[in-house]
Amino acid sequence: MEHILTIIDWLLYILFAINVAYLLVYSLASCKKPLPKADKATRYKRFAILIPAYREDAVIHECVHSCLELDYPADCFDTIVISDHMQPETNASLAALPIRLVEVHFEKSTKSKALNAAMAAIGNDYDIALVLDADNVVPYDYLSDINDLFANPGVEIVQTHRIAKNMNNDMALLDAISEEINNTIFRLGHAKLGLSAALIGSGMAFRYDLFRDTMLNIKAVGGFDRELELTLLYQGKCFHYLPDTFVFDEKIQNTQDFSRQRRRWLSAQWHYCRIFAKYLGKALAARNWDFCDKLFQQLSIPRLLLLGFTFFFAVLCTCYNWIWGMKWWALFALLVIALLVAIPKRFCTSRLAVALQSLPYTFLLMAANIFKLRGANKSFIHTRHGVGK
Repeated sequence: MEHILTIIDWLLYILFAINVAYLLVYSLASCKKPLPKADKATRYKRFAILIPAYREDAVIHECVHSCLELDYPADCFDTIVISDHMQPETNASLAALPIRLVEVHFEKSTKSKALNAAMAAIGNDYDIALVLDADNVVPYDYLSDINDLFANPGVEIVQTHRIAKNMNNDMALLDAISEEINNTIFRLGHAKLGLSAALIGSGMAFRYDLFRDTMLNIKAVGGFDRELELTLLYQGKCFHYLPDTFVFDEKIQNTQDFSRQRRRWLSAQWHYCRIFAKYLGKALAARNWDFCDKLFQQLSIPRLLLLGFTFFFAVLCTCYNWIWGMKWWALFALLVIALLVAIPKRFCTSRLAVALQSLPYTFLLMAANIFKLRGANKSFIHTRHGVGK
């Protein structure tokens, strides 16, 4: 019996160690010298700012007004709001602004449907498609930074740095930190090692015709950015990252929304892993390391589950055989180091210590979601926005 337990212990340990090593390598890589700054562009490219807004009456105006205040030639960008199931008075107030309002009425709404409908309505007189969420806010120099990077030959896709717009409670703070860890590991760390940064669903810019043509084949119900990302990586496209160009995003404020959002993410992760796994052989033969790396991300254990289960196995093994437990505690320590390196110093305050007390409960919610994934990717799960809701 002990022989079987030993085999199980080592199999689990190797599985977890691979996941921890992956995070640690990219976390440490983020500490390398800064990415080179783009030179100032000599020409203003024309932007289509696409904002899908499904029942986003509470936040859409703040997003739109931040776009209208951009320090960029007014004739070189259009703000396009795709209104889906928003109130008539919201649509009327938006129509009075110098934007393009595209109203859609889908029986089953998805972000990909909204974006495709908008591009069909606005035509092709654009160089860059910029996708924002309705709860996003952008600073005045946002488009100029993106335009500068797109002036470099070969730049077709850019992800900007999404950060928290609100940290008004412990859940929002933890969500903000989680996003920054993602930024450090999956974007900055990757970019500094010469790999593609991960897309995140908003604050991302594309060469317009590339985005338009690719989106025609994106039928995702949930996690459209994952399907888009894997499709473009398989085509050999590279995603650039602007770590100092911020887009402000509303963070989750209650456990119910957290659970729904993470269930949607988990479902999309496994769903697109299954779909794109068949392309792995060709990607390896073509040395398409960006695609292989992204597919590994889809297979990897979500970070909160990795942290919780590594701690659980460390305690369990210590109780059974303290020698077994030593390697698990060492692995847990390496995981904590990887996460601490990835967290910006501004978050390391006494408030974080208080917020971490709710981490076990969020882990349990995440673990429970494993048993609720069936069908989650076949229906549109909307996360409500609006600070103070």
